[in-house]
Amino acid sequence: MVFSSAVFLFYFFPGFLLLYYVLPWRNAVLLIGSLVFYAWGEPRFVPLLLLSALLNYSFGCLIARAAGSRKALLGLGIGLNLVMLGYYKYLGFFAGILNAIGLREGALPAIVLPLGISFFVFQGISYLIDVYRRDIGVQTSLLRFAMYKAMFPQLIAGPIVRYRQIAGEVEQRSITNARLWMGCRLFVLGLAQKVLIANSVALGADNVFANDPAQLDAAAAWVGIACYTIQILFDFAGYSNMAIGIGHMLGFSYPPNFNRPYSATSITDFWRRWHISLSSWFRDYVYIPLGGNRVSPVRTYVNLALVFFLCGLWHGAAWTFVIWGLWHGALLVLERLGGTALLARLPGVVAQAWTMLCVMIGWVFFRADNVPYALKYLGVMFGGHDAETYFRPYRMDVGSSALLALAVGTVLACWRWRSAHPAQEGATSDAAAGVLVHAGHAALTAALALLCIASLAAGTYNPFIYYRF
Repeated sequence: MVFSSAVFLFYFFPGFLLLYYVLPWRNAVLLIGSLVFYAWGEPRFVPLLLLSALLNYSFGCLIARAAGSRKALLGLGIGLNLVMLGYYKYLGFFAGILNAIGLREGALPAIVLPLGISFFVFQGISYLIDVYRRDIGVQTSLLRFAMYKAMFPQLIAGPIVRYRQIAGEVEQRSITNARLWMGCRLFVLGLAQKVLIANSVALGADNVFANDPAQLDAAAAWVGIACYTIQILFDFAGYSNMAIGIGHMLGFSYPPNFNRPYSATSITDFWRRWHISLSSWFRDYVYIPLGGNRVSPVRTYVNLALVFFLCGLWHGAAWTFVIWGLWHGALLVLERLGGTALLARLPGVVAQAWTMLCVMIGWVFFRADNVPYALKYLGVMFGGHDAETYFRPYRMDVGSSALLALAVGTVLACWRWRSAHPAQEGATSDAAAGVLVHAGHAALTAALALLCIASLAAGTYNPFIYYRF
């Protein structure tokens, strides 16, 4: 079940909210509703989700109560989480590597990847580490912990919500009218990002990438990757905004996951803005424990490369994701070697254009089915093709609606908007003006909601990219 489906919007979510607001057992309602939501798409993996909750709850209690064996218990708990992730996500990948180097023969049976396993495993690991560090108190209620692990707004595609970020709200939360309205607006904004922009460019991107690169000219290749660049931002940021909005409606404050990443003027800046919950997770639980930037420069560069190797592998068990991660790691190392100072001396728009070029090159590997395809595609983008080959014009694959969404999405994503001071955003000396502002927000929210409903009723292309991670 996806947030942008009719089943969710008109049946599951209204019914769930009614029970959640009316019944006094909110944690139980949220847990049961989340299990129903998960079972809608993956009923066979509900026991795995509950096992993950029981595993991390039990090890959290053991770590909190133990004396001399706390580090061993932490290592065992993390190890079991990684075994779970490794079996479902990486066993086939590493078996293929062993086959390629002659250490084994034969293919493994196909292993179905459970929805959201990368997210809820990282959630569990962060909980155990925070309990070990005594950054949080252990949760003694299995019901509350299972509710936290299974919360459907962030279960499938994040953001990665650490327990310490919502620990107080797990115990007690309030839902005001202002918070409910804010959650509704965020949800509709995310829905519009997903349905009106991401869905519109997705079909064009898929059509272009379905071709042999030899059949594309440079224009088609650039339009294809531009569509994907906008698709993945508005798809994932839209989902995150919907998740954060639902969280507000339920009384939870989920962390922000995007902050206009395509306005970044360096790759370092990009990773402060893109998938913030994941990049901060790797920073706090991998990069800093490895020594971060407190060690020698060479060791720092190795730490960066390792973190982004793992970041790429986290996204998928394929060499394309590994190369994507190492590409970003290499760019970050180059910036530490002097690239940051050089970019700082350039005009902002030039630094932003360079950053976007680097990001788009990385997205080619992220989107391609295999490395040879990605390399051929990049060759076409930069003019390397057979002049005698028949080229397929991009207009055969990318319609006018996709081009319009691409233009609108590019402006919204790349324009370097000025941020108002927080004190000025909600302040007004004129009560009438304040009413007009609120009325404008309400009208815009209603208009976007109606456009999304109309688009969904027309049966638009409606995948979610991060569901497969």
